[in-house]
Amino acid sequence: MDDETNNENNEQVEAGGAEVPVRFDTKIAVLLRDDLETWQRLNVTAFLVSGLGTALPEVVGEPYEDADGTPYLPMFRQPVLVFEGGKEAVTAAHERAVRRGLPTAVFTSDLFSTGHDRANRAAVAAVGKDQLDLVGIAVHGPRNSVDKVLKGARMHR
Repeated sequence: MDDETNNENNEQVEAGGAEVPVRFDTKIAVLLRDDLETWQRLNVTAFLVSGLGTALPEVVGEPYEDADGTPYLPMFRQPVLVFEGGKEAVTAAHERAVRRGLPTAVFTSDLFSTGHDRANRAAVAAVGKDQLDLVGIAVHGPRNSVDKVLKGARMHR
């Protein structure tokens, strides 16, 4: 890394000022059940990643601003990879994530019929972790740990 330095956002920059692709030590991943409708996949993904952003402020970058000075909200500093798999794959990934102690967000089938946060939390709280009817999870952690959690899943198409 002789010709590279890190800027204030931990992004690599070559000595000449050109940006070098960043390889993150951590991974943000969402795993969705492959039998969901398109609208459900989008909804579940949005809900799941919102949990990671609030619980792990270090994964969120700086606010954006356009050339006119209009401010925009910050977003994740790194890509979110979206995977899919069958019910068994999601259940197994959840078990591995919990066992490894990785920050994990869950979305169960019951949440499609609730209408607000308190009802969502009550629906999850009513079921033991091994009986949750998971339709998706989001997980963050070291790349190799997240890769092991996602074993058997495939990139979302």
